[in-house]
Amino acid sequence: MLFRPELHGTRAAVASTHWLASAAGLAMSERGGNAFDAAAAAAFVIQVVEPHLNGPGGDVPIMVYDARREKVEVICGQGPMPRAAGIERFRERGLDAVPGSGLLAACVPGAVGAWLLLLRRHGRLRLADVLAPAIRYAEEGYPVLPKAAAMIEAMAPLFRTEWAESGRTYLVDGRAPAPGERLRNPVLARTYRRLVAAARAAGDDREAQIEAAHTAFYDGFVAEAVDKFLATAEMIDATGRRNGGLLTGDDLATWRPAVEEPCSFDYRGHVVHKPGPWSQGPVFLQQLALLEGFDLAGMGFGSADHLHTVVESTKLAFADREAWYGDPAHADVPLAELLDRGYAARRRTLVGAEASGRLRPGWPGGLPARLPRVPEGVARRREHGWLEQLDNGIPMVVRRTAARGDTCCVTAADAEGNMVAATPSGGWLKSSPVVPGLGFPLGTRGQMAWLDAAHPNALAPGKRPRTTLSPSLVLRDGRPHLAFGTPGGDQQDQWTLHAFLNHVDFGMSPQAAVEAPAFHTDHVPSSFTPRRSRPRSLVAERGWDPAVLAELRRRGHEVEDAEPYSLGKVCMAGPTPDGGALAAASPRGAQAYAVAH
Repeated sequence: MLFRPELHGTRAAVASTHWLASAAGLAMSERGGNAFDAAAAAAFVIQVVEPHLNGPGGDVPIMVYDARREKVEVICGQGPMPRAAGIERFRERGLDAVPGSGLLAACVPGAVGAWLLLLRRHGRLRLADVLAPAIRYAEEGYPVLPKAAAMIEAMAPLFRTEWAESGRTYLVDGRAPAPGERLRNPVLARTYRRLVAAARAAGDDREAQIEAAHTAFYDGFVAEAVDKFLATAEMIDATGRRNGGLLTGDDLATWRPAVEEPCSFDYRGHVVHKPGPWSQGPVFLQQLALLEGFDLAGMGFGSADHLHTVVESTKLAFADREAWYGDPAHADVPLAELLDRGYAARRRTLVGAEASGRLRPGWPGGLPARLPRVPEGVARRREHGWLEQLDNGIPMVVRRTAARGDTCCVTAADAEGNMVAATPSGGWLKSSPVVPGLGFPLGTRGQMAWLDAAHPNALAPGKRPRTTLSPSLVLRDGRPHLAFGTPGGDQQDQWTLHAFLNHVDFGMSPQAAVEAPAFHTDHVPSSFTPRRSRPRSLVAERGWDPAVLAELRRRGHEVEDAEPYSLGKVCMAGPTPDGGALAAASPRGAQAYAVAH
């Protein structure tokens, strides 16, 4: 029995991690827009209504299938580190890791540029139409999500005493808003309105308008505000000290979002497309390459063999992520070898009868693997308080509440066969102070880079840190089939993998696939500070057969119970064979919603 129906429409469908964003996206179809307009409108709304998880200062990979061109492409909205961000600059400050909060971890904010590029290349509507819902919610207010309220409450002492602009943005008369209370961000609304004004001033040509908005953001008033703030600001961060930032207006002015070829793998007739190794996307494909050699369907959904085989394959794929992934423009990433079926066959022999507690990367092409060393100081725990919150680089509230955060997701499809999947993230309110005059903070994605010059994911000037963001597009028989993604940091390519396997190997519909019980492992060190790992862990939502969990414990897995419907928020959208579109959204968190018409 499904908690929610799988929605089918005749024109368009959207699924995202916030109901207001999904509704805003679908409204673009009523204006004559396509799936690309819908995804962009939803994403800009999410910047407003999920400020605890993302914002205009963050980043996004966007997977695109354009039905007119019959082509999949990746729009990279992951900005690079500043040109002044060398390893020695951090060592000089006595640091052995990039702090997970504050100004030092800021990269060029790539999300706005990526969404503008999507609109210019693939959309139909004008920027004023696409930004209208986000402007309205920023000006008139929106109901604060419980998790956002909990995060603001946890950070309120810091906002009152240190990050004053964040206090002016998120506190209401000096206090944290209550869940469901209406919160406004008029400064952010003015930022959006200035982008629209710059677009209109460029004349009537739609593409020229979008280009003018890009210039206003990256070489105009936004870049100027960022440059002015970081030139003098010194803000307290996870180190417990006040540090300035390295990002400049010139870093923004010289950056453009890139359009890239995806990497892909054909799994049982489904060609899955992912972003490159500057994301963790290829790890999804490596898991498929390993699992291709097992009869999952024959094992039966929910069996001990099913969960054990998937988790052990995940450990191997993610070990390769740790050793080999990085920005391919700056590092030699042996991606072809990592996705080679012969390599997968050799790695598959390591999946044994017992749970492995070791991190075992492979040696593609005979090259020796290099695992990063987790600095001892990064794994510390602080006493309860806002400094402990800063110490944890992922957007979640630690210890004082069960509220968790991760990131966001937008998927959209239309009757023409267009598909979009994106996972916007970064620039969340917990980890960096709001920039005066803009209404949003910068991101902290630089924390994912290592201060190890020999590692592929080493921090370097102008280099993208390897991110966890990882949307997916699937073609079946050469035709568009599904676009999907989920919040979840390191778990994104586990929870979406399981939903995909539920659909392909176990024959579930998209909605059934996203609602099925979830599980994951925290075996590999987190990509976020403080880089914790739990070898042999297997986190499983309650609802699995107790006998299966007992058998997994017998095999050496450290099984941990999670609350039912607590792991992930997988969203899916895709065209239907009859010329319509479908959308499915997980009920987890009572937040993600699918809409169609």
